[in-house]
Amino acid sequence: MQLVSKSLLLGAAAVALVAAGPARAENVKIGFLGGFTGPIESLTPPIFDAAKLAVAQVNEQGGILGGKLEIVSGDTTCADATAAANAADKEVNSEHVTAIVGALCSGATISAANNAAIPGNVVMISPASTSPALSTLKDNDLVFRTPPSDAYQGESLARLLVNKGIKDIVITYVNNDYGKGFDDALTAAFKKDGGTVAANVAHEDGKADYRAELGQLASTGVQNLVILAYANGSGQTILRQAVESGDFSKYVGGDGMVADALFTGIDKKAVEGMIATKAGESATAGTPMYEKAAKDAGLKADAVYAPQSYDAAFALALAIEKNGSAKREGLSKALRAVTSGSGEPIYPGEWKKAVELIKAGKDINYEGASGSLDFDENGDVPGTIVEMKAEDGKFVLVGPAKP
Repeated sequence: MQLVSKSLLLGAAAVALVAAGPARAENVKIGFLGGFTGPIESLTPPIFDAAKLAVAQVNEQGGILGGKLEIVSGDTTCADATAAANAADKEVNSEHVTAIVGALCSGATISAANNAAIPGNVVMISPASTSPALSTLKDNDLVFRTPPSDAYQGESLARLLVNKGIKDIVITYVNNDYGKGFDDALTAAFKKDGGTVAANVAHEDGKADYRAELGQLASTGVQNLVILAYANGSGQTILRQAVESGDFSKYVGGDGMVADALFTGIDKKAVEGMIATKAGESATAGTPMYEKAAKDAGLKADAVYAPQSYDAAFALALAIEKNGSAKREGLSKALRAVTSGSGEPIYPGEWKKAVELIKAGKDINYEGASGSLDFDENGDVPGTIVEMKAEDGKFVLVGPAKP
């Protein structure tokens, strides 16, 4: 029998100990899907920055599951369903993300969900998709959102207009899930409140000329024009051409229009006092904590859908930690657990506290920057709608616009 040297035995033992020891912690990856190009390209960067702020806080306070939290981004273009599907497919099947923040535009979210996230069992939380169509999506409890549905925003905008003495309107809306859903909700609510919708005209995004659509609306004689579109797309072109026509005296927009870039090349005096709505914050004790952290990071705390994006990323991180694994299975249930309304309150930035409670077997309840994330059975939140007003070529916050 051949003798084995003592040094060889010791070496083998050392290898065995290493193999039997704890595995090296792996980083956890989440995705972000946004319209970095296209009709909301000026809105997307601040929304992404807010999600990155949540990721940075997680890593600064010890990381996640013993590793670091990473975030990768993909461009949906907002306007191209195929681009959204491809961007989601890359994150789900090539980047192997655990979950996704996004998408932003409703059509992009639906396409990303149906073509990649749902088949891949990946939880998505959109910080900006507001179409009512998301509520009825057959998603296996995988698709959530942090802003309220346009079914609610439509009611809020209708009541706001009626309360301002506006009794008749004409509407043009971008012909996609967002525009159609918003138009349906606003029209129904405005009529219910006693108002008159003289015309509803759909339009395609990306055209250079909308004078035919504007002429159709102007032929009604109604002076109040509602534009449900995007600030970097058809919304800007329609507003500019409407001002040039001189056929309207009052302009109104939805959340997709709330960007200062909307007023580029437009006479500021002509649009002074323009009314718009967007999702706002249902203030919790953590709202000022988020605002301070955002400002300290050089971010605009109240950028459109930025608080909602922060909440989506932070809530997903909490759910992953609660789930105890970077695996996708069980994450939807864990997300509901950390936002259910029961347990120790966790506010924006309180990552270390949350991890300690989770490890101790305690329940937690995330109270977000944009409000309490009390998801209903459809993954929706009630949320808050706020009124915005154009002043000197910029949008300023007026206050809540409740239905």
